[in-house]
Amino acid sequence: MVFSPQKPQKFTQMTQKHENDISYLVRKAAYTIHVALGPGLLESVYETLLCHELRKLGLNVQTQVPLPVVYDGLKLENGFRMDLLVEHKVVVELKSVEVLLEVHHMQLLTYLKLSGYKLGLLINFNVPYIKNGIFRKVNGLEEHSASSAQPSAPSAG
Repeated sequence: MVFSPQKPQKFTQMTQKHENDISYLVRKAAYTIHVALGPGLLESVYETLLCHELRKLGLNVQTQVPLPVVYDGLKLENGFRMDLLVEHKVVVELKSVEVLLEVHHMQLLTYLKLSGYKLGLLINFNVPYIKNGIFRKVNGLEEHSASSAQPSAPSAG
């Protein structure tokens, strides 16, 4: 008898999910981590934990994804590194800082523009309530009716 490994059912279903559905799962996982551990940890810790939570759901998660920059015929292979890429659709930029600056928001928008991905989340874990640390950025994303029924990220207090 030949054993033929198959993808977990959850993963198979997720590859067909819209960006908004994936975003909901990322926000829910961030909430779970924040409730359990709170603010104050290093960004790398939150990155590892968020990957763990998302992979438990069967999601494909890549970390520190190189993003080349092309300018005037010059290609920089590792111009940037995206913290997370979930299901080859949603870019997640993580922070653990006292104050998010405008440049952090612009960084994610630049990643979306350069990569062609349509949805990104900027998540700052160093806040009392995680709902105040999650920001959604879009780059030409078309909405769909199923995701509009999704509740927003749970509040942490």
